Amino acid sequence: MLPNTTINNPPKGSNAFYIVNYRTTVNKTNVQKITPFLGFNNNAEVAAKFYTSIFKNSKIIDTTHYGKLAADASGRPKGTVMSVTFELEGELFMALNGGPVFNFSPAISFFVNCDTQEEVDELWKRLSEGGEEEQCGWLKDKFGVSWQIVPNDLNEMLQDKDARKSERVMEDLLQMKKIDIQRLKTAHEGQ
Repeated sequence: MLPNTTINNPPKGSNAFYIVNYRTTVNKTNVQKITPFLGFNNNAEVAAKFYTSIFKNSKIIDTTHYGKLAADASGRPKGTVMSVTFELEGELFMALNGGPVFNFSPAISFFVNCDTQEEVDELWKRLSEGGEEEQCGWLKDKFGVSWQIVPNDLNEMLQDKDARKSERVMEDLLQMKKIDIQRLKTAHEGQ
């Protein structure tokens, strides 16, 4: 299958079309055992472009459009974007315009490990724009997808063998939305 192709022969009333589409797309890249599959109402392509503009080593791989049979089966307009396959930091994702049947929930989130405060700040600013900032490094982006923007140092501080240090870190963390690494380090050291 070539990029930006239209599929006209999905089995009626079946999800097989999406599986065939996914398998064909994946064969063009490195095979990934588990791939997040995100369901959007109408803005899968806009979301994929948004995410690939934020993360390094990211790109749109493939876009498919609804053909007649898929459009008839799904109720989506023929010729509109059906799915977008993209990579973020080398990890494969798929986005589907499947209608308003499913909504995102914080029960599933993307955990982003950050090396520096600058990286935390930049990702926080860009992903939270038009979305919602939440407690302890969590946010919902403008599409309703939940993210955790977390410094790599946090886990080590929370798992410190000195319970007093980890408790001080947790106490400060619970007061934060965007995580402040230096503030956590200061709490960890008891200053």
